[in-house]
Amino acid sequence: MRFKSAKTGPYQVLAVSGTNTISFAISADKAGTKGLLGFAVERSDPDGKQDFYAFGFKVFPSLIPKPDEKTKVKTSRHPVQSFVWDDFTGKPDHKYEYIFHPLKGTPKKLDRSAEPVTIRVQTEPLFSALEHDIFFNRGVASSQAYTREFGNKKPSELKGAKQVAAKEWLSRQLDDAILKFIADAGADDTLLCCFYEFRYEPVAQALKDALDRGVDVRLIVDAKKNKPKDSKGKPTPSFPRTENLALIDKVGIPPGHVFLREARTNNIQHNKFMVLLKGQPKKAAEVWTGSTNISDGGIHGQTNVGHWVRDEETAKKYEAYWELLKADPGGRDGDDKATVTKRNKELRTAVEKILAPPATWPKVPKGITPIFSPRTGTAVLDMYAHMVDEADDTSCITLAFGINKAFKDLLKDNKADGHIGFFLLEKEDKPNPRAKDPFVQLNAKNNIYEAFGSFIAEPLYQWAKETNTRFLQLNSHVSYIHSKFLLKDPLGSDPIVVTGSANFSDASTKENDENMLVIRGNQRVADIYFTEFNRLFYHYYFRSVQERTRKMLSKAEKKKQDQKSLFLDETDGWLAAYKPGSLKQKRVDMFKRMKGFSDPWKGPSFMLPGGPAL
Repeated sequence: MRFKSAKTGPYQVLAVSGTNTISFAISADKAGTKGLLGFAVERSDPDGKQDFYAFGFKVFPSLIPKPDEKTKVKTSRHPVQSFVWDDFTGKPDHKYEYIFHPLKGTPKKLDRSAEPVTIRVQTEPLFSALEHDIFFNRGVASSQAYTREFGNKKPSELKGAKQVAAKEWLSRQLDDAILKFIADAGADDTLLCCFYEFRYEPVAQALKDALDRGVDVRLIVDAKKNKPKDSKGKPTPSFPRTENLALIDKVGIPPGHVFLREARTNNIQHNKFMVLLKGQPKKAAEVWTGSTNISDGGIHGQTNVGHWVRDEETAKKYEAYWELLKADPGGRDGDDKATVTKRNKELRTAVEKILAPPATWPKVPKGITPIFSPRTGTAVLDMYAHMVDEADDTSCITLAFGINKAFKDLLKDNKADGHIGFFLLEKEDKPNPRAKDPFVQLNAKNNIYEAFGSFIAEPLYQWAKETNTRFLQLNSHVSYIHSKFLLKDPLGSDPIVVTGSANFSDASTKENDENMLVIRGNQRVADIYFTEFNRLFYHYYFRSVQERTRKMLSKAEKKKQDQKSLFLDETDGWLAAYKPGSLKQKRVDMFKRMKGFSDPWKGPSFMLPGGPAL
């Protein structure tokens, strides 16, 4: 949902809320900000009957010259020196009231006399009966919060309640949502499941329990004999075939309910979806999809999303796709070349017959359009690239395996005054010495800003040393960004969200078994995806900038840079960063152009008289 405050003095606050994250921007008349040291942020929760100042991170050096990992401060004394701010601690379906207090004066004698700005917001429900529910895991094991709460220990090293708490913190109810989708199926219902990885026992056991209570569970898994090798060239068991089949056998899902995807061994069965068919005769009703592999790392490690759709037409298309894959179509080992070509062409043709995709993104209809792979050519991938390139205002995309040429070819001539784009990558985009094509660098000159998976490797003032999912033994291949979604003009009146299993690559379009949803015009969906993207992008943007710049600086330069970026400015000098054309100002302007505001909630305030303790 989207909200705005009344204009108060020189300030107005704008907000967009998802399920757990609320993102704010403060629009300010420049003349009224002279002497501004930042904002103290107060939050009240009428439901929880709380009123408090938000915690800050940066400190005034004259007050705390040597902060360390134990330093904890409130924004009431060490304010937010930014016109954008995010609260990642919201609860779903909650009402909140925020007061932004402009602070002037000096760090040792703050002037709190300026009139504060109040804004009321409401978060989206996590579980609902609406057309869409969306579930993001935490996706930031490399964080100060995990370090502080769990000491960078592997969940397996923690005991009892602490281990449960760590897993709940990491999954953020993503696993609960998967299990609830399964639990909602009753006797005489059917669950059609299609998974690349099937290695997480709680989900496997839930499906076996569903079978035992009368649900017709049918399961397609990737079981390809792909002959992998380790780093030394030694053959290893086929992945994920070996572990998938072992877990199926362990929980006792009968062979007659399991369908092995073995054809086309050079390509992967990359889907992660379930279809719920209700009753007898079977009626397609709901779909679970997204980027989440059924594995410990998929749920508790790398960034992932689960997307629950309650729409009969969408479910029918997924049912048809499942029935196609059940027969294990495509070329097989032992086929001659002509037979492989023929069978693969038949597969692509059959996939394309389920639903023809729009020829161009402007022809995407309102509502939900599912898109399945493999298919002939890259027209769908090109459409996604045009969505990003032709955004009116803002585009956002997550990329686990780099930026495809289709995107770079369109974006490389974009100018700094064009629409703004945010790319969240697993790894830094940099030249590959083995690449045939010249490297194309997208950056601020194209109005493109990139963040990539990174963590704080060494303690730095109040920033403690962090870990990542590889060290936690949750992920070995993709450690940070595994989600696959694209947002076109998410804060506008006609947002488009693309989400699913495909990595915006040639292989995910032409070769692999994949599924995507293109959702147009749904503000609830766009707001949830945007706030979660915002949370993830700026978490990693800070860390990737730190990593990149520190590699290039001398020891003296690092110290100077640390003073500038890790401490608060003791004057209003921080305002200079908000010059026209800067990323900071562009972020504020993006909110100022936001459309589709909701009315604030009504009722008495829970703000304490005189405010909470400073």
